[in-house]
Amino acid sequence: MPSVALSHLPVDQILRKRRSLARELAATPGLHPLRIAVLGGSTTNEVVDLLQLHLLEAGFLPTFHQSEYGHFYEEAVLNTAALKRFAPDLVYVHTSYRNALGAPAAGTSEAELAEAVEQETERYRQVWAALEAGVGCQVIQNNFELPPLSRFGNFDAVTPGSATRFVLALNAAFAHEAASRTWLTLQDVHGLSAHLGLAQWFDADRWFSYKLLLTVEANLLLARSLTSIVRALYGRSRKVLVLDLDNTLWGGVIGDDGADRIQIGRETPVAEAFTAFQEYCLALRDRGVLLAVCSKNDDAVARSGFAHPDSVLKLEHLSAFRANWQPKHENILSLATELNLGADSFVFADDNPAERAIVAAQVPGIAVPELGNDPSQYPRILDAGRYFEAVSLSAEDLARTAQYAGNAQRHAAQAAFANYGEYLASLAMTAEIERFRPVYLERIAQLTNKTNQFNLTTRRYTLSEMSSLLDDPETIGVYGRLQDRFGDNGLVSVVLGRRVEHDLELDLWLMSCRVLKRDMELAMLDRMVGEAVARGVTTLIGRYIPTKKNSMVAEFYDTLGFTLEHVAEDGAKRYRLLLAGYQPQNKYISLDTLRT
Repeated sequence: MPSVALSHLPVDQILRKRRSLARELAATPGLHPLRIAVLGGSTTNEVVDLLQLHLLEAGFLPTFHQSEYGHFYEEAVLNTAALKRFAPDLVYVHTSYRNALGAPAAGTSEAELAEAVEQETERYRQVWAALEAGVGCQVIQNNFELPPLSRFGNFDAVTPGSATRFVLALNAAFAHEAASRTWLTLQDVHGLSAHLGLAQWFDADRWFSYKLLLTVEANLLLARSLTSIVRALYGRSRKVLVLDLDNTLWGGVIGDDGADRIQIGRETPVAEAFTAFQEYCLALRDRGVLLAVCSKNDDAVARSGFAHPDSVLKLEHLSAFRANWQPKHENILSLATELNLGADSFVFADDNPAERAIVAAQVPGIAVPELGNDPSQYPRILDAGRYFEAVSLSAEDLARTAQYAGNAQRHAAQAAFANYGEYLASLAMTAEIERFRPVYLERIAQLTNKTNQFNLTTRRYTLSEMSSLLDDPETIGVYGRLQDRFGDNGLVSVVLGRRVEHDLELDLWLMSCRVLKRDMELAMLDRMVGEAVARGVTTLIGRYIPTKKNSMVAEFYDTLGFTLEHVAEDGAKRYRLLLAGYQPQNKYISLDTLRT
């Protein structure tokens, strides 16, 4: 790995050192192979070069196929042989406002504008449908930036005969299309170009000379944005924001100034900036990001800051809390243990550069943005890092913080029981365990790509791949939802098997770590056995493929009564369970009826 993160290097240096950086990054062990087809409406070499580096840094080993210049439609719809031979995992359709055809002429009516938008949207529907039918993988399509020139000036925003109205209407249509296609992800180029500014987005000289439409800075933003989308598609978005307190969440040092004198509220510009940052953090929490505190402070003093009447964040908004005088990197590792998440799910926000450097060096995988010491810039810096990128928003995402709060209550309740079985019975657990259903496919795919610890094979499936399994008669997929007297844990477990004659080979078995030791795995096995026997299966075949993160399930099949058949040199194991005479093992979870 390079000694300096790509985000800390100027783009001209990244491009100048591209080959050496790629060699260093490609030497990182455990990279995930990824085949990406880039179908371009303009020359794509530069954005692909930058994307390669950022994907390598993010843990992927990409291989690229690029269409000929401007042939995105032809290669997707008409001349598909090369694309099919490449067999991509992802397709990126890289277009710009120049590839939005049929812009209306001056004097166009509203009805004519709507018709033009529908015709152009239909052309892109053909692209997406051909890709879904031909290669069957996730498709990333960008929307459009505004044109660099305004033919009517300010009236561009009003008249239906302007390119501006045409592009804005197309963007709305594309958003609607993406919302109705689970395998289509939209990249918000309109938003990216607005952040950078159109004057810095386009380069006319590069366009006329090389058909490179965008500036180097714009291509860098595209590459970073695409990397965040890929991370999200493969379940590698960050999940936890760990916050320092003094001069990060509020101004001043609470241990010296006292809780009543910290800077928070609306009275001064500095206080208002800290308030705005707290509001930003709360907005992240409301969409499912967990908030935690890690501060060098006395615990009671640190907690008193959240009782300040102007503090937007309250203690109940925090999923975990560490305020003591231990090194912060040790506290963060203990937070990871408490939350049952890897440190590579964490982002650490601290105004102190020394603390940032220590944590970055001592906690592998954690993201540590250069926050600086200007609170007015904290939200912008975190937002630019795109750490918490989402490609969907499920009910489980919105309920995540409540689920972790419920876990804290469960841990407290456990202490009241000497017998663990009595504790499990006291939880009054009920589960919905059923065959895959379309309504849950998004969450199933999300769980498949996000779960690393309780995951027997760590095989990944995109949403489109999961969708294709619904009608496969040789595949049995079962999901499990679990709730108890403390709340609903949501969809927490997935088991997927493929029938080979009289065997059912278990390709996936995974479970959210927040329901560990609750016997959910026994209830899932009972249902899987029932499904298998009903289809004439006599044997379950289980496999454990070791990774850096799933050692906790190395003996999982042994505990369920499977017989170990083979251990490979790399530690991979194959197990067998004969189903004749199988007796259900679940004792503490009641099965609920199917939800409508």
